[in-house]
Amino acid sequence: MDDEAAPAATRERVIGRGVDWLARWTLRWLLVGLGALALGWLVGQVWSIVLPVLLALILTTVLQPPTRWLEHRLRLPSAVAALIVILLSLGVVGAVGVTIAPSVGDQSVELAEAASEGLTTVEQWVEESSFEITQAQVESVVTAAQDRLESSASTIASGVLVGVGAVTSALITFVVTLVLAFFFLKDGARFLPWVTDLAGDRAGPHLAEVGVRAWTTLGGFVRTQALVGLIDAVLIGTGLLLVGVPLALPLAVLTFVAAFAPIVGAVSVGALAVLVTLVANGWVSALIVLGIVLGVQQLEGNVLLPWLQGRSLRLHAGVVLLTIILGSTLFGVAGAFLGVPLVAVLAVVLRYLDELVRERTAPPGPAPSPDGDTGEVEDQSSDSPPGRTGAL
Repeated sequence: MDDEAAPAATRERVIGRGVDWLARWTLRWLLVGLGALALGWLVGQVWSIVLPVLLALILTTVLQPPTRWLEHRLRLPSAVAALIVILLSLGVVGAVGVTIAPSVGDQSVELAEAASEGLTTVEQWVEESSFEITQAQVESVVTAAQDRLESSASTIASGVLVGVGAVTSALITFVVTLVLAFFFLKDGARFLPWVTDLAGDRAGPHLAEVGVRAWTTLGGFVRTQALVGLIDAVLIGTGLLLVGVPLALPLAVLTFVAAFAPIVGAVSVGALAVLVTLVANGWVSALIVLGIVLGVQQLEGNVLLPWLQGRSLRLHAGVVLLTIILGSTLFGVAGAFLGVPLVAVLAVVLRYLDELVRERTAPPGPAPSPDGDTGEVEDQSSDSPPGRTGAL
């Protein structure tokens, strides 16, 4: 009798331990989820403060290299170098805007109207084809898209007809972003040592290492997307000009801007370019433009991004897509553009934590020889900060 009860008791203990383990981890993940929701709610409450800080950090990653060059090569004070770089950047952006803004603004209404006509053409083609799609289904989709395009066209045609409050808020955000970027450029080198000292000897080295990696990743991501967007805009814009599309300039500008919302931006602007070409030049030219857009996107995804970013900066396409959707849902256009670089930084933090876990769970090395040599070469990688083996 006792022999039969022993396996049953053992089985109950095994199942009980499994249930206890599942309960503990479920509770932990629930707490993590609640913490994430609380953090998201808090960010939403102070979004007017968080937004200029994030924009200033991203702007600083772009302007820091020329600022440091002025400091080291010309021996300029940090404040003077930061001010010169910011003023020169504003001048360049302003000159480019003054040069292309009138042309883009004049053609924006025509662009929206051409896209609307393109949707109508596609609707007629689908209705005449053998696809099992009802006319009501096609009209509902096309009508919604046309309403959005016509709404955008009327808004562009009537100028920037927004409330005084929105204009004031945007202006304040712009000014605060520039001021914060100036201080980040001027005193940024002091922030990380201050945070490291504040965190103490145990957590400080880890924060320093994560901070350096995150900053490098953020700067590389922003500069890479800007360069890729410029290359895409030049190639697609040139292709549109060769095909004879009348709205090549605004489409090229949209291509550059869309590069900062990966995948979604490329698909949206590519579809818009095909629709405009369909209306202006017909099916043959539209198919040529489709081939150009697909070719440029293949060049970007398979050559440019792997070469410019490297493996440490790459994110899975599914992660990028979900990030843009979630960011735009929670924080609008700003969330769509800021979500991907922030997730790239989060990925750096997770990789660093994974490295720590691997180090601490790795099997022990061979015992030291009598002369004190372990037979292994000590890792001198720059990725290992001092004190890294300490507890978090």
